[in-house]
Amino acid sequence: MPPPLLAVDDLFCERDERVLFQNLSFRLAEGQVLQIKGGNGSGKTTLLRILCGLNDNYQGLVRWRGELIANCVEEFRDGMLYLGHRVGVSKVLTPRENLLWSGHLRRQISADEIDAALAQVGLEGFEDSQCFTLSAGQHQRVSLARLLLSEARLWVLDEPFTTLDVRGVAFLENLMGQHSDQGGSVLVTTHHALAVEGLTELTLGLDRKPRVTLS
Repeated sequence: MPPPLLAVDDLFCERDERVLFQNLSFRLAEGQVLQIKGGNGSGKTTLLRILCGLNDNYQGLVRWRGELIANCVEEFRDGMLYLGHRVGVSKVLTPRENLLWSGHLRRQISADEIDAALAQVGLEGFEDSQCFTLSAGQHQRVSLARLLLSEARLWVLDEPFTTLDVRGVAFLENLMGQHSDQGGSVLVTTHHALAVEGLTELTLGLDRKPRVTLS
């Protein structure tokens, strides 16, 4: 059997002398969607930032395809896309310019690809509008368009539903399902009740002992 896409063993993290999680171990297989649940302050965002290499204040092991991430940093970064709860959209740029800049950090992306992605997320006609003229939900859609342009196998999404309307929520749930069906994996934090087939849940903050459940 091939190793899981992502493997976490005995993760421990504390903040301000308070344990966020300990003895945290789980596996994320290709094609799996894992929702990280827990109350405010339970460490959901901290966990995602640790897994993405943005926080080194922890103990434990994190592996990518069986290799310690420290030994395969470039491969891991190429295979992972992280969208934080801050959408990461420059308000002085247009949606097209934002995607052109972020996309070219990984590969060459054509204007046609960008316009097609913006149309899919419901921003057709707003391609050249400066983002400070757009709503918070439209900023989120610009950010989500990055998923359509990415070749990453692992999506790490921190509260991606916050400013989306009903149609936007349905679109993202469908997109996550499609990614999973194609062998991609998703780690997501949200208080939203996800309608994604085969969803797995990991709950933080239960007597500080993380619990993994299948739904």
